[in-house]
Amino acid sequence: MEEVSGSSPLCSTKYNTTALKKFDTLYKKAFKISSGRKLSDCASCGGVGSALITEDGNIYTGICIDCCSGLGFCAEHSAIAEMLKNKESRIIEIIAVGSDGKILPPCGRCRELIIQVNPKNRNTIIYISKTKTKKLSQLLPDHWQL
Repeated sequence: MEEVSGSSPLCSTKYNTTALKKFDTLYKKAFKISSGRKLSDCASCGGVGSALITEDGNIYTGICIDCCSGLGFCAEHSAIAEMLKNKESRIIEIIAVGSDGKILPPCGRCRELIIQVNPKNRNTIIYISKTKTKKLSQLLPDHWQL
């Protein structure tokens, strides 16, 4: 695994098997729900799946909803809503996976949501690819809240 700015839990001269298992679990859960399906002529869902793990060790998942009118939302939003419903807000790691298996970094709107639900989430590990992670703070340099 490749180290990025010293933030990757997957990286070291010795493989961190716990981190690799966590990645594998999150990746599989996100990919499993990212099959995508058409809801109507103007809406589809599930083309991207997301999984996150909280400070308490719980895993929450979500799918995207895409609508012609722009009213949809990203898979990360769905996973975060599920987490908030369960009265948690601290995200340790988060991943989004497309139906093709590709890992997708969070968009700007998702990055803002992650940090706004809990400022400690600036240390959340974001999977950029299978070999690269970054802390949210690295994706939001000079953030207005930091």
